[in-house]
Amino acid sequence: MTVDADFNRRQVIYWRLIARLFSREEQSTLEAASLAVIEDVGLPASLLDPSVSIDNIVQRFPDLATEFDGLMAAENLPAADVRDTADEVRRAALAAKLLLNVFDTGSGSVSATQLARWQSDAGWLERALGEEPGSLRRQGGGGASGGQGMGGTLGELEGDLVSRMQLREVLADPKLAAQLTPSMSLIEQLLRDKSNLSGVALANAKSLIRRFVDEVAAVLRTQVERTATGKIDRSVPPKRVFRNLDLDRTIWKNLTNWSPDDQKLYVDRLFYRHTASKTTPSRLIVVVDQSGSMVDSMVNCTILASIFAGLPKVDVHLIAYDTRAIDLTPWVHDPFEVLLRTNLGGGNNGPVAMAMARPKIAEPANTAMVWISDFYEFGASQPLYDSIVAVQRSGVRFIPVGSVTSSGQNIVNPWFRQRFKDLGTPVVSGHIRKLVFELKNFLA
Repeated sequence: MTVDADFNRRQVIYWRLIARLFSREEQSTLEAASLAVIEDVGLPASLLDPSVSIDNIVQRFPDLATEFDGLMAAENLPAADVRDTADEVRRAALAAKLLLNVFDTGSGSVSATQLARWQSDAGWLERALGEEPGSLRRQGGGGASGGQGMGGTLGELEGDLVSRMQLREVLADPKLAAQLTPSMSLIEQLLRDKSNLSGVALANAKSLIRRFVDEVAAVLRTQVERTATGKIDRSVPPKRVFRNLDLDRTIWKNLTNWSPDDQKLYVDRLFYRHTASKTTPSRLIVVVDQSGSMVDSMVNCTILASIFAGLPKVDVHLIAYDTRAIDLTPWVHDPFEVLLRTNLGGGNNGPVAMAMARPKIAEPANTAMVWISDFYEFGASQPLYDSIVAVQRSGVRFIPVGSVTSSGQNIVNPWFRQRFKDLGTPVVSGHIRKLVFELKNFLA
């Protein structure tokens, strides 16, 4: 078989994949040509059947399991000059099967069996990319290989499938609920439907929310800890213990005591490093828009607020609002409890939230107010803006933040965006890492 022939066979496989993904209808010429290619490289014809799962393929042909593993990992991809070989035609056929099964999700209602099959096939795709099954569907998915950027897509596909099935029935089955992968789209549905759940279904919903919160918290906690808090306070004498001994400075300051005859350095004074930090008590007031467009932000920021609440000398207050406001400060240390008390949906009335937040300002110079919203107000925009200007002029550090997501999307009412810029407090980028950086600067 010539190089040109192998190139053409790979093209047949890819064109057939594209045709099935975008039209979902068989094209007899492509189907016949693809079957000939599949059989020619010694692969089973069932690879072309989208109704056959990868699990079924591997059960019938166990040797293919090792070929699927790492199939699309970056380190296993061939160089450009060796792609047109029979082995690469075989690789293309296996990869096309994975992509078709995972990305052709159809339309209409979804059964629990269909969801379970898709999750299994997605797990095989993750293995092919060199990742652990389930890893790319979690928040912020994406590893060191070709899986980077794939995580958000797989998570969205799973969320769409879950939204098309009877979620309450799935939650009522502990075995099936345990197979669900916590994702932002799934958590949003659970939070919206929690008032309609009870018994086993409610317990399983809470378990999924707790798992997701813990996973996101682990990532955010690492980001918070990367930046040191507090500046060195040189007004406090250094503690004279061995671990604080500044050896380089001690030697430098005692060089005049060097004895050429004894070949020794006589030390008559020790120098120690300052380690005490300035820890001015700081109050952090976090106000989060919990309207329907801000679910991702609500989840991320309640978790972030709980992490900052765990830092010494930081007094964190948390308020959520839509057309009404609720003070969630008593539960700020437990984002799981906060989320269970939220009521997603509806419009947003910023002045109501500001009326609850302003009495919490005790010392403006030591207070930061973080306002997370898309700033699309239920009514007129001017009243909220006027109150924000008044708060900032009192000495409070006001930090406006667009919708805080893990992807970095930043949606903000242009009217507010321009006025915040004119005010000298431009809207913080939508990526949560930027918000972490801004808050660490305030606390430093």
